[in-house]
Amino acid sequence: MITEFNPSTVPDLDFAIAEAHTVTYAAVPQLAFTLRVTQKPGAYLAHIQSVMLRCQIRINPLKRRYDSRAEEQLHDLFGQPDRWSQTMRSLLWQHTIVNVPAFTDSVEVELPVPCTFDFNIAATKYFHSLSDGEIPLLLLFNGTIFYRGANDELQTAQIPWEKEASFRLPVEIWRTMMEHYYPNASWLCLQSDVFESLAAYKRRHSLTSWEQAISLLLEHEAAGAVP
Repeated sequence: MITEFNPSTVPDLDFAIAEAHTVTYAAVPQLAFTLRVTQKPGAYLAHIQSVMLRCQIRINPLKRRYDSRAEEQLHDLFGQPDRWSQTMRSLLWQHTIVNVPAFTDSVEVELPVPCTFDFNIAATKYFHSLSDGEIPLLLLFNGTIFYRGANDELQTAQIPWEKEASFRLPVEIWRTMMEHYYPNASWLCLQSDVFESLAAYKRRHSLTSWEQAISLLLEHEAAGAVP
C-alpha cells in the first residue's frame, strides 16, 4: 500500500555531477553524466526505494570568457559583444529523465543526455562556437521519491525544482562525442524550397556532391560573380 508522506519524515536529496563521458554506442549522439544523489546530512534518513527523476539542463554563458573567434561565431545568438550584458541569457539545452535505484545514504547513476548537431538549435550553435575551455551548466531537478517511512509503509514525496547542481562540461568532451558520431562532418537542415534550389544548382553544374555545390557557390560569392 502506498500512503501520502509524513511531512516530518520527508527525505531531502542533494544532487551533484561527478563527471561526463561519451556514450559510445547509441542511436543518437549522447553524453552520460555521472550523477551522485545523496540524502542531505542531518535530515531524515529514509530507505529510498526509487526516484523518478526529471532534469532540465541549462547553459549559463555569462560564466566564462570568450576569445575573438568565439565572439564572432556567437554574434548570431547574442549580437555584438559590447551588448552581451543585456543580450546574453541562459539557454535551455536539454530535458532528460532517469530512474534512480534503491539506496540509503547515496548512489551514483548515469544521467543520459541526448545531443543534436542541428545548427538551428541555439545550444548547438553555442557549443560549436567554443574551441576550448568549459561549458557552464546548471541542472534543475524535479520528480517523485518512493521511500519506506518509519512504519515501513511505502510513501511518496515530491522533489521541488529548487534542487539544482552546477557542472562545467569540458568543451573537448562535446567535440570528441560529435567527432565520434559524425567524423569530419557537420549537419545542416534546410527548408524544402532551399534544398530543391540547391539540388537544381548541383544538377545544372554536373556536380557529384553537395560539398562541391556549396564550395562552388562560395567561390562565386568570393569572386563577386553570379553563378
